[in-house]
Amino acid sequence: MRTENTTGKTVFSLFDSAHRGRTVSFALVILLYAILRAMQAGGGLSSLFSSLLVPVTCYIVAAIGLNLNVGVSGELNLGQAGFMSVGAFTAVCVSGRLAAALPVPALRLVIAIILGAAAAALFGFLIGIPVLKLQGDYLAIVTLAFGQIIKSLITNMYLGFDANGFQFSFVENKCKLEPGGKMLLNGPMGATGTERIATFTAGTVLIIAALFIVYNLIYSKSGRAIMAARDNRIAAELTGINISSTKMLSFVVSAGLAGSAGALYGLNYSTLVPNKFDFNTSILILVYVVLGGLGNMTGTIISTIILVLLPELLRSLQDYRMLIYAVVLIMIMLLTNNEKVKTFFKTVRSRFVKTAAAGGKEAA
Repeated sequence: MRTENTTGKTVFSLFDSAHRGRTVSFALVILLYAILRAMQAGGGLSSLFSSLLVPVTCYIVAAIGLNLNVGVSGELNLGQAGFMSVGAFTAVCVSGRLAAALPVPALRLVIAIILGAAAAALFGFLIGIPVLKLQGDYLAIVTLAFGQIIKSLITNMYLGFDANGFQFSFVENKCKLEPGGKMLLNGPMGATGTERIATFTAGTVLIIAALFIVYNLIYSKSGRAIMAARDNRIAAELTGINISSTKMLSFVVSAGLAGSAGALYGLNYSTLVPNKFDFNTSILILVYVVLGGLGNMTGTIISTIILVLLPELLRSLQDYRMLIYAVVLIMIMLLTNNEKVKTFFKTVRSRFVKTAAAGGKEAA
């Protein structure tokens, strides 16, 4: 793939500085998917790691969405787990209600993910109206409170349906379903008896879709406005950029991606409790983003994979597992913020790009 610039020189857009990160991100996802599928087919992947494939893809999508909010827009959001919970329990309810009318799992999964993402995006819009007027620590505190409120609300919800339609109650279970009815939400017990229809392939497609949305937004006029507002709010306002609109756009897209990740996550388990999406989950996703690099989607993918798999790799060490995990995390953070290490990887990357570009010119 190549284009001609105004000077007549050939520019390989797959490897130029503007598109290099996007190319690497997509290539990495596709390559990892091919390798893991081949390992599954050959029996080279244990049942433990096979069970982690879908959750890893969910966390990657949620982290990509949060990186758009934190890394690109510059707003500290600590409520990503709350948006994931909205998407998860919306998808579980949608899938459970459509199970009889729509027996095709793949189609039901797509509908559940879309509605889960839409519900989370709607919550993001409603929350964003008052919240995005705040900045810094205040925004972080309010989004953190939102996550806790959502968790508490779902913990106290009871929802079921029978031949007469839906029945809903709050705090106490007052649903009286006729024979053949089904409870979708059971308060503190969460969603039980959910049909597991999430797949690794669906998770990979969702990652590619998330990357497509985020990169197209970043490289668009709206994306440039978002980054301008992040870098200098006053200068952006003086040039006519609507700060509230740009913040709202990134916040809603981030929430929608978290909702889609939560939807896939919720449909990967037969039982899902609201406590799964607590404050610790939001902090964990934020760690994935910070470790991978703010605004760096490829780094986010790699860091998420490492940090999700690392505790499982250390499980045989039992009591020392989380201690080693914490030490490794600190060491990685120190190394990634070391200028000498950054210079080394930049040199390696530039050499790789030059080699790839030279090979492309010879092929042309």
